[in-house]
Amino acid sequence: MLLQSSLKNCLQLSCILRTPKAGFRSTTSGGLIIQSVSNDVYQNLAVEDWIHDHMNLENRQVLFIWRNSPAVVIGRHQNPWQECNLRLMRQKNIKLARRRSGGGTVYHDLGNINLTFFTTRKKYERMENLKLVVKALKALRPQLDVHVSDRYDILLDRHYKISGTAAKLGRATAYHHCTLLCNADKLVLSSVLKSPYRGLKSNATPSVPASVKNLFEEDPTLTCEMLLDAIAEEYATQHQIDHHITLINPADEIVLPGINNKTKELQTWEWVYGKTPKFSISTCFNMVYKDCVLDVKVDMDVKHGRIEACNVDLPEQWLPPALCRELAKSLTGSKFCPHETTTLATTLLRVCPQDDELHSKWNLLCENMIMLM
Repeated sequence: MLLQSSLKNCLQLSCILRTPKAGFRSTTSGGLIIQSVSNDVYQNLAVEDWIHDHMNLENRQVLFIWRNSPAVVIGRHQNPWQECNLRLMRQKNIKLARRRSGGGTVYHDLGNINLTFFTTRKKYERMENLKLVVKALKALRPQLDVHVSDRYDILLDRHYKISGTAAKLGRATAYHHCTLLCNADKLVLSSVLKSPYRGLKSNATPSVPASVKNLFEEDPTLTCEMLLDAIAEEYATQHQIDHHITLINPADEIVLPGINNKTKELQTWEWVYGKTPKFSISTCFNMVYKDCVLDVKVDMDVKHGRIEACNVDLPEQWLPPALCRELAKSLTGSKFCPHETTTLATTLLRVCPQDDELHSKWNLLCENMIMLM
């Protein structure tokens, strides 16, 4: 497979993307294969949005290939606290992104290939796309036992999920994207996709757990490049186009005008967390202080990622009730976020009486509250 990355190809791609409908209809047709040169999850999701919003697909279908550095990607209507271990992700510097399509949560790293199939809404057919991937895998390694399930997953050995699916259907344009597990870090995958948060109630779309397996476990002679090329070649064959992959830089404003604004929007707290459907938390935790164990009960309602109502219940003799009420009052309206809660707790501590024991108790309570986030 020949990779083209010259300025000429970029300009040709720019021309294709910008051509008005009438001119494009008469001058271009067939398929186009694009591969991102970036491993940044926000940039690559922004390219999906850009193509969906700007590219004329009336007589052209597009395959977009991309790979990400470690990231967890949730569906548009999902709750990140319900879906993943945010504390662990912060420790490991794993990014969290919310895509514009529905579906469940997936873990990405460089051992994972992402494929996005763009068509008009009328030509949208996810089953055919997945069959194309299976056919490419079979052509590369005929002994692989892979097939598409009724849930639009690709299964290996009739049991292990190696590909999940999600889609966005616009008024005229649609895309279907899927993953392909090649050599992802399964230990990290299983750790970050397990929520440690308790007492959370939400109507957000839940992910469906599944057993997963890397293709490389089945055949260690495979590489991501081999799989990527096989899929691109099968796509080119089915659409009767040249076997070329056009490399694209997701930060290139010349080829993709306005792309950087789309990337920035996908990185904002308001999009990643603020789009979470309303949820509530009702939980208890134990605090150990000077060999005493105290039971603390916390109830919170969270809307648009912000605490709408908060109540903290603990023994009155342990901490002045006025302080608990002040904490709950300060949290109300704030982001459900450990950084913002830490700032609030530190600010409130400054106005507390200068009592070392009181400050120790306050710090312990706030540390446990932050653990809920």
